[in-house]
Amino acid sequence: EMYGDAWFRTYTKNVYHSYTFSYIRKRKGGAHFAGSYNEEKAFLIIEYRKNDGVIRYVSDCEYKRLDGEFTLFDFVRYDGEPMEVLKRYFAGFGSCAAPPIRGYTSWYLDYQNISEEKILKTLDSFSGDRFDLFQIDDGYETFIGDWLDIDKAKFPNGLKPIVDRIHEKGTLAGIWISPFVAENKSRLLREHPDWIAKDKNDDFIYAGCNWSGDAAVDINNPEVVEYIRKVMRYYVELGIDFFKLDFLYAVNLRRLHGKTHAETAEFAYGLLREEAGDRLILGCGATLSNCFERFDYCRVGPDVALRFDDVPYMRIFHPERISTKVTLQNTIFRSPMNGHMFLNDPDVFLLRDDNIRLSKRQRESLSKINALFGSMLMTSDNIGAYDPAKKALLEETLELFYEGRVTGYSREGRLIRINYELHGEDHTLLYDFNRGTVREEQEGRR
Repeated sequence: EMYGDAWFRTYTKNVYHSYTFSYIRKRKGGAHFAGSYNEEKAFLIIEYRKNDGVIRYVSDCEYKRLDGEFTLFDFVRYDGEPMEVLKRYFAGFGSCAAPPIRGYTSWYLDYQNISEEKILKTLDSFSGDRFDLFQIDDGYETFIGDWLDIDKAKFPNGLKPIVDRIHEKGTLAGIWISPFVAENKSRLLREHPDWIAKDKNDDFIYAGCNWSGDAAVDINNPEVVEYIRKVMRYYVELGIDFFKLDFLYAVNLRRLHGKTHAETAEFAYGLLREEAGDRLILGCGATLSNCFERFDYCRVGPDVALRFDDVPYMRIFHPERISTKVTLQNTIFRSPMNGHMFLNDPDVFLLRDDNIRLSKRQRESLSKINALFGSMLMTSDNIGAYDPAKKALLEETLELFYEGRVTGYSREGRLIRINYELHGEDHTLLYDFNRGTVREEQEGRR
């Protein structure tokens, strides 16, 4: 429950709720849709009571200190087919000018077990003419929260030589940072316990049980705000072109005094944008609506897992778990956001045979769906080690990413029918979301 809204939202049996936008299917077809345009002020909460069919709209404005006028609600309601009303709603946000990106991230190859030697070895086989971005993920810092302390055992020469080598490849240099949390083992938490958000019992507020436990920092403290600014400036000056900013929901676990959750996120995300300047930003674990006009890209689902739906006990214990099964559905059904609020990041595709428990067909599904529905096409494979078959599949994936165009999709039982066009020909992809497999049918030339 640390990863969701359970700390400040009561869950009741047979009462479902959603933030910002939602649609509820009608028994006779179509759907009732509501979507907010007030998310910089107060989140819209849409409640649906299953037992009596009542829909209730709530403005998330608890503890807001009023000083003058304040908008509680500004939302639209539509009736129609789900995908059509979603497209109509997101079109109201205009368009995002960020470029589509192909790239590499170190996370799903070595996770935190990275080093200068490993990064440079992968970089040596990296194709700058096929990819735009090389991103260093978690593991370069000593502990989460100590972003200015580079692990000298892993990176004896620091990160600057690596950033320079990335630029020599003609690609963007990216870095992963989780700016609003600090783990128990961090120097930040040990030396500045007053920088950590606390509850009414004066206990630390935790945003999760990752690492040694990740506590949320308190941005009501001016010293915390200045530290975050200092961190962002350090990496800008280092030459970083692309920031992957993660666990951003943590900033809402202790709101700004007198402000709503929405206003807190607006301030915090605006702070990150201000310091990043014109660098590209990918928001992860973020409140999606506040990424609009702040971030260029946004993760729209959980992390990919190296098996289709994580281990069985995690499916019971952890509703916000990593899951390839779940993230693929989000990639499809959240695609109407793409190009409006931001560009969608569906997370990585993986084609390798080693260190993975996704079947060959599941890996092909992941690559095709990510290419068709996302605007970021990332991998954690060492593509230089691909055999001819994988190189051919990589080329097909890149072709789908740039040339494929989804023309429609719909759910049919456990299948999702995806219609797309490629080089003037219509195709149908049938995706079984329980098995994670696809089969394709060609329907003829236009």
